[in-house]
Amino acid sequence: MRNRAENQITLVLLRHGATQANEGHRYLGKTDEALSERGKKTLAAYKEELFKSEYRKVEYLFVSPMKRCRETGEILYPDVPGIVIPEWSEMDFGEFEYKNYEELKEDKRYQAWIDSNGTLPFPGGESREAFCLRCVKGFQRMSREIGQIEKRDGLRPETIGGIVHGGTIMALLSTYCGGNYFEYQVPNGGGYICTMKVQGCQLEWTEIKRIPGRKIR
Repeated sequence: MRNRAENQITLVLLRHGATQANEGHRYLGKTDEALSERGKKTLAAYKEELFKSEYRKVEYLFVSPMKRCRETGEILYPDVPGIVIPEWSEMDFGEFEYKNYEELKEDKRYQAWIDSNGTLPFPGGESREAFCLRCVKGFQRMSREIGQIEKRDGLRPETIGGIVHGGTIMALLSTYCGGNYFEYQVPNGGGYICTMKVQGCQLEWTEIKRIPGRKIR
């Protein structure tokens, strides 16, 4: 069995590339929208820069089931099949889905949501608390998958990837690393390098480093 210092695993946790809704600054949750052409081109250009560093290689890739994440994985890691984590789909924005600030600014429910610092449930949608719990269940599923891989192969992966949504990243990091939910916002293609210590069947977050991402061209 591979013997690593402190039994560490590195998780490259990235937000998917840009879609048409992202370009229009719209709330994109349960709509299963593909990457835009500009989003694909930006990711392809970003890939060369991204892969000059420790982000360049992952042994296993875990992805949200949504098209925009699966397509991002195919662009950045074409030789690594994505293992779907169903709980990592984006938050359900309910009646605010696919709308932007200009379309919502006169809606009293939207103002109430802003005033609550985003803690109120979206009308007809999901609350932050429920969403965070769902994302944590997805992380636990991923941890079990890693355990099964190690049991099957006799080797624990050194570096794994996660292609998810901006909300998923905020939910996981604010839960496991503390701090304000919104301080972990990243642009499309951005994310975090997360160092984790293996403690039995659990993964303990020990360090995170921000990946800046790149603006849509």
